[in-house]
Amino acid sequence: MRIYNTLTRRKEEFVPIEKDGVKMYACGITVSGEAHVGHGYQALIYDIMRKYLEKKGYKVTYARNYTDVDDKIIAKSKETGIPADVYARDMIEKIDAIMREMDVDEPTLWLKATENIGNIISFIQKLVENGNAYAAPNGDVYFSVASFKRYGCLSNRSVEDMLDGVRVENNADKRDPADFALWKSAKAGEISWDSPWGKGRPGWHIECSAMNMAAFGEQIDIHGGGRDLIFPHHENEIAQTESLTGKKFANFWTHNGLIKVNGQKMSKSLGNSLLLEDLLKKYTNEAIKFALLQNNYRNDLNITDDLFPESERHLTEFYTVIKSVEDKFGKGGKGNPEIDKKFNEDMDEDFNTALALSELYGLFKSVSQKLAKGDESAADDVAQIRKTYSLLGLFKKDAGQYLAEVAAKNPVTVPDSVKELAEKRWQAKLARDWAAADKLRAEIDALGYTVKDTKENYTILKK
Repeated sequence: MRIYNTLTRRKEEFVPIEKDGVKMYACGITVSGEAHVGHGYQALIYDIMRKYLEKKGYKVTYARNYTDVDDKIIAKSKETGIPADVYARDMIEKIDAIMREMDVDEPTLWLKATENIGNIISFIQKLVENGNAYAAPNGDVYFSVASFKRYGCLSNRSVEDMLDGVRVENNADKRDPADFALWKSAKAGEISWDSPWGKGRPGWHIECSAMNMAAFGEQIDIHGGGRDLIFPHHENEIAQTESLTGKKFANFWTHNGLIKVNGQKMSKSLGNSLLLEDLLKKYTNEAIKFALLQNNYRNDLNITDDLFPESERHLTEFYTVIKSVEDKFGKGGKGNPEIDKKFNEDMDEDFNTALALSELYGLFKSVSQKLAKGDESAADDVAQIRKTYSLLGLFKKDAGQYLAEVAAKNPVTVPDSVKELAEKRWQAKLARDWAAADKLRAEIDALGYTVKDTKENYTILKK
């Protein structure tokens, strides 16, 4: 299988450091606010990467972190009057619950900055001893960017280019504007820990380096996160870790694209953040996943007004076919290895979920044709689709249960005139008057509704 490596800017054959084991780390959520769709997207992408690597036969140790102390969390603490550690703990519990509702699996290891203060301090001390970091008189500790000659290797830019347009903290204690904080001295009323440089707390970048070292040692196979983390976060991680070890930190750097909403970058300042909690009230978790995974993970994802409704409609159509097949032939299909083989070919090419999902339209067309002919191999195909695509979190539910869930989330007030047309169409179908049934369906469609048939009934949906 090939994976795109941000570090080399090309796809490379994946070969793990250890023969059968994979060490994988993804930067998680800073818990200063609610979980939005971007958080869910990133968590979903790396959950799928882990599961596919396991399908390939690797034993994957997958770690994610929660940033549970930083400037934003402290600001929230001051705003709400809730102690920073309590605020972070409560927010983690809420986010965990939302991710469970999204049906995203837990990582092998959950790492938190506040549980690794000793590891972080030890890491910083070694950087100071090596001459890669220095302590300022006020108790701050900074990494010396000039001490790491490969700085910029990940973002492929010079220090000057990277700093252009980026807000740089104006601090006379820094030897160079590019230097970044490893340890921040405590201000009055802030959460803090004792350290050799006085009371303070970790900088954002050092926590991931220190937690990786504690969990995995000096090197890992895959390090991931959103593309917005390439600079400065991941660039700084490389500088910190490789300055300490003298070894390549991660063999593969992977980055998912960013979320846009109707063409605009999603942000709190624009007021267009889509909270996962709100989306899950409107759509099934499978519909949300189907929408997100139609995009190549490295590309930005533009969420338009019709993205999630369209995904729900497609899944409703697929589940309707599944129900019809399972009602007629049962759920004991033997499977179809060709379906799984094609899925693996798609996923082997840098986890191409977009291509894998595109296969479904042809697969369900074929299944529908087999069903119409009374071909029992339709059950084999459905059984394989369920098994194969469950890796993406799809087709895991009983078909009737799924269709009922969709109906419950999207109650439709259907005009009596549409109900009458739908009933006439149903009676025409029972009478095998296909021409009349098709004409009535067209009339229903023109009014902005669609009819989904089951074996014994039908459902009217808003288009």
